[in-house]
Amino acid sequence: MKENEKVVSPEAAADACVHCHLCRKSCAFLEKYGMDIGDTGRLRELAYHCFLCGTCTAVCPRGIDGRQVVLTMRREHAAKEGGRPKGYGMLLWEKADYKFRNYRNAAGTSVLFPGCNFPSFYPETTKYLSALLKERAGIGTVYDCCGKPVAELGMADREETILRELDARLSGEDIEELILVCPNCYHFLKGKLRARVVSIYRKLQELGIRTKEMKGSLSFFLPCPDRVQQEMLKDIKMFLKKDPEILDGVQCCGLGGCAAGKEPDLAAALTDPLLREELVYTYCASCCGNLARKGCRAEHILVKLLGTGETPDTRKSLLNRAKFTYRKEKKE
Repeated sequence: MKENEKVVSPEAAADACVHCHLCRKSCAFLEKYGMDIGDTGRLRELAYHCFLCGTCTAVCPRGIDGRQVVLTMRREHAAKEGGRPKGYGMLLWEKADYKFRNYRNAAGTSVLFPGCNFPSFYPETTKYLSALLKERAGIGTVYDCCGKPVAELGMADREETILRELDARLSGEDIEELILVCPNCYHFLKGKLRARVVSIYRKLQELGIRTKEMKGSLSFFLPCPDRVQQEMLKDIKMFLKKDPEILDGVQCCGLGGCAAGKEPDLAAALTDPLLREELVYTYCASCCGNLARKGCRAEHILVKLLGTGETPDTRKSLLNRAKFTYRKEKKE
């Protein structure tokens, strides 16, 4: 193995693992089953129980990318099941060919891409942001799914189709720039489309849009895909007076990897340490909504910056995003 090269295949992981147990100590899932990431025989049987948070990857001294290893196992399983794993009917009904897609509001070469979950939990802020960008810079909005939920189920063929069709729809609208609100969409789509991918925070800065002033040191819970490179967090820091305090010791909000259905007890307990915090900021709507469901006082930093005061709507999230299917913005 070359220096800094990640181990991504199950077979290579089994050979490389020295069973130091660092991954087990950092992961509630591995700890529950007494496994290391190199125990690939047992891990295959439990691949859909993994939260895909990447904690094991971060601590492995042998460069094993545990998240990618599990994804490979899921792809192998999905292929045996005819490309569609069982037990995820509702998710696939909605997201395999996104039911709530809406390109009626596409305008200009740059568009806002709110993703699935931000409109679900923050519908009024979504409307406000869409109108703000349209008014200030002629930026339109498209409502679509990035495809990550399907990809994380191991449906490799469907993932490729979703990305290819998304790229074609954007190109058909002459869209050259996609403004991302969701960190999952941001990291999943970056480098996979012809359009430039930029975070909403960087775009607000580029446009010179004034936001609410954030004073003091804020406590942040980082969403899984942004924990290593912290690209979106770097953009958020442009709006903060002080560097945020990063809350460590919590591996996932409980929604990662579609594992909550297999491990409900683990999913419910993962964020218990955050209940002790007076206020937690994050920039993932899914994290914020799930933390709110568990009784944690959590706020989405974008909602705070825009000053809408909206709290996550955890009761009507599916209905909220469905309402955007036929939304048509008023013409100026």
